[in-house]
Amino acid sequence: MDTPGIDPHVAPSGPGCAACEELGGWWFHLRRCAQCGLVGCCDSSPAQHASRHAREQGHPWIRSYEPGETWFYSYPDDAMSEGPELAAPLHHPVGQASPGPLGRVPDDWRQRLNR
Repeated sequence: MDTPGIDPHVAPSGPGCAACEELGGWWFHLRRCAQCGLVGCCDSSPAQHASRHAREQGHPWIRSYEPGETWFYSYPDDAMSEGPELAAPLHHPVGQASPGPLGRVPDDWRQRLNR
């Protein structure tokens, strides 16, 4: 499957949201840019770094970066899809807290999620 905006050879940027790590923030769930591998936080997370990255960089596809989830999402089409196998790892470390990272998630995190 050759889909524009998906590069199956690019590894993810790391185990957590790159921008949240840099800024000292936290995330609910993680998403991986299917074009460049940047790991960002989901739209329920306070900062919504994955969709911000897609808008700013014009990268149309993300893939879930959660264990057990293999779906892709196209921002332009606002649609879920299947896609090719991407370079490993396919999800954040299984023992990593979600929400995370451990120690930075506020006690009232549920009230801080975007709906």
